[in-house]
Amino acid sequence: MKSRYSASLFRKILVPIVYGSSYDSALQAALNIADESCVLLVGIVGISSDESLSKAAVPARHLRKLLRETAAKRGVDALQRIHVSHEPWEELIRIVLEEEPDLVILQPSFFDGLKITLGEALRFPPCDMVIASGQISESPAHVLVSLRGGPYAELSLRLGLSISSVSHSRLTALHILPAAGEHPMDPAFKGMERVLKNLPEVKRMQIHTNDPVQAILETSKESDLVVLGATARPKDSLISIGPVADAILRESSKGVLIVKSRRPLPSNMDSEVVGRNAISVLVDKWFAENTYHAGEFADLDLLLESKRKQNLTISLALPALDEEETVGQVIKTIKQALMGRVDLVDEMILVDSDSSDRTREIAAELDVPVYIHQQVLPVLGPRTGKGEALWKSLYLTRGDILVWIDTDIVNVHPRFVYGLLGPLILHPEIQFVKGFYRRPLKVDNKLQAGGGGRVTELTARPLLNLFFPELSGLIQPLSGEYGGRRSALEQLQFSSGYGVETGLLIDVFEKFGLSAIAQVDLQERVHHNQPLESLSKMSFAIIQTIVRRIEKRYGMNMLEDVNKSLKLIRYEQGRLFLDVEEIAELERPAMIELQEYRERVLNL
Repeated sequence: MKSRYSASLFRKILVPIVYGSSYDSALQAALNIADESCVLLVGIVGISSDESLSKAAVPARHLRKLLRETAAKRGVDALQRIHVSHEPWEELIRIVLEEEPDLVILQPSFFDGLKITLGEALRFPPCDMVIASGQISESPAHVLVSLRGGPYAELSLRLGLSISSVSHSRLTALHILPAAGEHPMDPAFKGMERVLKNLPEVKRMQIHTNDPVQAILETSKESDLVVLGATARPKDSLISIGPVADAILRESSKGVLIVKSRRPLPSNMDSEVVGRNAISVLVDKWFAENTYHAGEFADLDLLLESKRKQNLTISLALPALDEEETVGQVIKTIKQALMGRVDLVDEMILVDSDSSDRTREIAAELDVPVYIHQQVLPVLGPRTGKGEALWKSLYLTRGDILVWIDTDIVNVHPRFVYGLLGPLILHPEIQFVKGFYRRPLKVDNKLQAGGGGRVTELTARPLLNLFFPELSGLIQPLSGEYGGRRSALEQLQFSSGYGVETGLLIDVFEKFGLSAIAQVDLQERVHHNQPLESLSKMSFAIIQTIVRRIEKRYGMNMLEDVNKSLKLIRYEQGRLFLDVEEIAELERPAMIELQEYRERVLNL
């Protein structure tokens, strides 16, 4: 099932058709890179400076007809106006500024009609550009991308990934290193190396040679299409695409795409900075492929059929603490829709954190099994915190898939559950699903449509971007609606408190890779706001959790016990003072390590 959020890695591709020049390779390349709806044709007629522009009337009429026919035949869009100019390249630049495409695709023959050389044009590209040459297959079975670690490697890989997605072609990434001497990794390639490790579908090759042209030509014999970046040069250089790209254009019998980014060259070409932007390729690809909408899974009969075919069982655990106002409606809504009309959910339990109100009584009256998590697995000692409730729900449930939703949702709807279940039921490769939503908050019985997400935006997402940038595409990493496969969850450590969502997200990524994570738009979630002091405590716990993951990754110890006390600023009776609260974000081991769990749930 295709995500509503799925899209090409390129939003708009501009293909100029210059009167008198061929364009087939450029157009076919565009259609290999993106869906037809992303491709825009534009017609340009160049007239010599010593002739009247009126002489372009007949060519313009012919070009309009050609654009209409081509657009209709290939299913693409075309600008109706034909652009006539004494300076066609400058006219193309004006079109680019107006249309703001992500990519412009040209053929070498275009440049005669544009009255500019390839070298002159690519010295100052108006946007990211591709030179398409040779026979571009309509359905390339294999694409070779040469990644040399330069500043255009990111665009080359993005192009290759997009072609692979649209054309369902195999993709090989080729990295060429010098043949002589030691072979430490090119600093500029480090960012790309990190990206490729998270793309298991991309075959990787590494060749040591002092003849990169021959290496590319030989390696590409089994390919239909070759993608490589131009040689990075300062803008004042007369060399436009470099000797390697120039030779491949001349000598290759395959379709060739040469890419050049408009991004300025970094001041230090040997720096890792050159490769860091490559992470955005990985994140964009993940976002396009793994972001869903709950509405995609509203056909509950389809989900039920798929669930039964796979012989899956599904558990829903409801963590709660003093939620008597909302817990009843949450339970009734989900039971009626997902355990009554269809038996999509096999098991629902309430895991209570020792509420002082009627939360447990309400759940019991609705025939939902109730557990106080401090009383579960007493041999391990009681702890407070939502993470503790989630961890123990693994022990208390049996389903192959386990999802959690909070019990403070005011506008509860079955989509909060079936939206999370959809990717897990229909996509076996997905191990973990997070929900996201718009978060209007109720404050003093008034709805604040734009509120919410303060800890997410001020703490969680900045830290994830800084230390785990692969996870920067997660819209709401702290959402309380999420779930996963038991086989994955039982292998993870659980933070006992506020850091549980962040810790699970990072651990799933580290253990199973980015492609194992999905996110689902649950539309809108209304709940009650929390005071600023509570948000400060939450942030403090999340920071500890992330630092612990950094310690694990790099084998270092950064946190001492003294770091786990949070000084809070109090104001009382006209005076300010400091109060100290211990917020040590403890962690529970992977549930699979507990003998009690193996005996109760796995029967081992």
